[in-house]
Amino acid sequence: MTQDEAKRLVAKRAAELVEDGTVVGLGTGSTATLFIRELAARKLKIRCVASSDASHELAVSLGMHVETLAELPELDVYIDGADEVCVAGGGGLELIKGGGGALLREKIVASAAKEFIVVADSTKLVKMLGKFPLPVEIVQMALPLVEPRLAGLGFTPKLRMAKSMPQGLKPLTTMGAESAKETQGSSPGLPALAYLEAKDKRTPANLEAKDEQAEGDPEATSPYVTDEGNYILDCWGPGIAEPETTAAEIRSIVGVVEHGLFLGMATLALVAGEDGVKEYRA
Repeated sequence: MTQDEAKRLVAKRAAELVEDGTVVGLGTGSTATLFIRELAARKLKIRCVASSDASHELAVSLGMHVETLAELPELDVYIDGADEVCVAGGGGLELIKGGGGALLREKIVASAAKEFIVVADSTKLVKMLGKFPLPVEIVQMALPLVEPRLAGLGFTPKLRMAKSMPQGLKPLTTMGAESAKETQGSSPGLPALAYLEAKDKRTPANLEAKDEQAEGDPEATSPYVTDEGNYILDCWGPGIAEPETTAAEIRSIVGVVEHGLFLGMATLALVAGEDGVKEYRA
């Protein structure tokens, strides 16, 4: 079974868990994108909140009813992928998320849900977090202050870079919310750099966020900017042996908005591999 086949299998399984009348949080990333498509195909009577502009646009394009968190502050379930999944010694689920660049909104939406189901292929299952670089979202101004502080914690932080923007879009930092709205279309306040994957035109197909980062891409010419207008530092290290301690240390740094450690939040992990879909419940 290929990785793509495993992702499709687990996305379909997760969609089958959703029933009519459910209020669903939609994740961001390649596996979450497959889940959104599978869920839309079921044509259920559900209401949704998306964790990124890309997922919002995709769901709307598929005919799904998508609202804001202000309209739906309490969700029944949030379903999203992960870059790493670790089944902790006590049976809890520890995750690294943020490869798709939406970690802040993902954590906000996940925290509003009664249940958080993480969907992944077996390559994401690890014994210890940290092989995948930990994303840390920071205020742009704080970059020169946060980088050395993260280095002091044993990480090698690297500013995430983005592909060039499609012609006609302006950098978020040079335009206000109103002009951004006018320039970028119908999605209110949508940052220009949220469309990093769009090359020729804006369509739901090329708005689908990916787990992979832009590191090493010859087209990566400027810093990646999140939907909330922040930078992301991808932090490489030898491994995260004490996630709770590391999370607290990172959050104590002034200028850090959020980190990609999702600890004690997921209630169920669906992991697809050669033996089908296995369940790990916290």
